[in-house]
Amino acid sequence: MSKTAETEKVSVSERAARRICEIVASEPPGTMLRVSVEGGGCSGFQYKFDLVRERAEDDLVIERDGAVVVVDPVSVMYMEGSVIDFVDDLIGASFQIQNPNATASCGCGTSFSI
Repeated sequence: MSKTAETEKVSVSERAARRICEIVASEPPGTMLRVSVEGGGCSGFQYKFDLVRERAEDDLVIERDGAVVVVDPVSVMYMEGSVIDFVDDLIGASFQIQNPNATASCGCGTSFSI
């Protein structure tokens, strides 16, 4: 699969890429952000964010402005068309997923239903 086709599935905003670079700057070389979807949360599914240094061969790899994000194939199915963003507002600073597949989400923005 070409890099263009892969990045159309899930994308990373400029703000998120900048924040990822800030976070991994103090981590060992090769550290990436892993985003995954797990069962649970108040709406049925929840997003999980981890710093990792390994990736699986079938992971979706998204690179933007020096930031690297990996997503496993099962999570990609739930996140297709999503944008990973970073929001810093009065409520706080956090990564948020703008997921067009979600039919409902919780107030904190970390869980959703399809």
